[in-house]
Amino acid sequence: MNHFYYNNNVLFCEGVPVADIAAAVGTPFYLYSTETLTRHFRAFDGAFTLPHLTCFAVKSCSNIALLHLFGTLGGGADIVSGGELYRALKAGIDPRKIVYSGVGKSEAEMRFALEAKILMLNVESHQELQALQNVAAALGVTAPVSFRVNPDVDPKTHAYISTGLAKNKFGIPIQDALDSYLAARQMKNIEIVGVSCHIGSQLTDVSPFVESLQKVRCFTERLKEAGIHISCLDLGGGVGIRYKNEQPPLPAAYATALEQEMHGLDCTLILEPGRVIVGNAGILVTRVLYTKQGGKKFVIVDAGMNDLARPSLYDAFHAIQPVVRRGQEVEVADVVGPICESGDFLSRGKEVPLCAQGDLLAVMSAGAYGFSMSSNYNSRPRVAEVLVKGDSFHLIRRRETYEDLVAGEMIP
Repeated sequence: MNHFYYNNNVLFCEGVPVADIAAAVGTPFYLYSTETLTRHFRAFDGAFTLPHLTCFAVKSCSNIALLHLFGTLGGGADIVSGGELYRALKAGIDPRKIVYSGVGKSEAEMRFALEAKILMLNVESHQELQALQNVAAALGVTAPVSFRVNPDVDPKTHAYISTGLAKNKFGIPIQDALDSYLAARQMKNIEIVGVSCHIGSQLTDVSPFVESLQKVRCFTERLKEAGIHISCLDLGGGVGIRYKNEQPPLPAAYATALEQEMHGLDCTLILEPGRVIVGNAGILVTRVLYTKQGGKKFVIVDAGMNDLARPSLYDAFHAIQPVVRRGQEVEVADVVGPICESGDFLSRGKEVPLCAQGDLLAVMSAGAYGFSMSSNYNSRPRVAEVLVKGDSFHLIRRRETYEDLVAGEMIP
């Protein structure tokens, strides 16, 4: 459930008309609902009864206002860069609730994480382990480590967001991972605390999660036989949302399936939800600049692929709704942006509202991997972000200016 709805044919976010926000901040902009974010986080986190920690996947939506909200709800952060660690700390997230994943951590990023005293780093190769040992030794500290194992499970999702197959770059093959743990045990500045696994994003079936957990559980038994005991089991994220006709599992069903497989394991379950929390809690609001008829109908708007990359990158579907409804008429058209690429579209060859110049449109389900994947391509300033709470709205990121585009650049 989300808190975007029509009242007298006007789209509202909680208690605020979306058109009023557009008049105040201009277009395009991302708009988030505090009530929806809170409801989704609590529904997910509250579905689990065993000891667990919900670490929000910062990559999905990284504004510090949202991270702060999740921190106040008891959440932590799943990060994949030093920048995301900086954001999480700036937002007030407890460092002991931060998990650092990713295949390419630099030594500087490792140092930052160790100095911040985060919960653990998910190591993905033996060379990374050796680098972490060197950094920890230089600092005179012990690095808390989990290895990300690759269980070779098909998540049945888009190839670009599949991460748990043997052909993917992520993790250590589960059949080889014991050697990594044995090597880590011999290192003076490494403390083994967990096992990590992440198989993909936008999964709409529980069975791949169960299959991966079964494999990881068997692996923990091998660790125990080798005298290695873990306190954390990180199963990553990946639960999908409904963009159109998908039927993703409800949090309760997902939690029940995992907890059945976790029975008897004496460790804390770490979860890394992202899209399932923020996806349907945010929209992208854009204005129609022009319409034209060529070989097909085009609706040209002021938001482009640099603002929302998912349609161009994954051919992803996002429903498009009018901010002010004027009847139920629809037409088949391409909704395209100003970018100089044929791949610049928000919707292509699908039914969209009948549009006129100046109309406001809402691109739905844009809260996840929307702003966080946006860019300055074509030297376009990145858009504003707005958070609604009840009957008020707050600018949580100002729109970039042309001056921002060249800040840091210099002519020699």
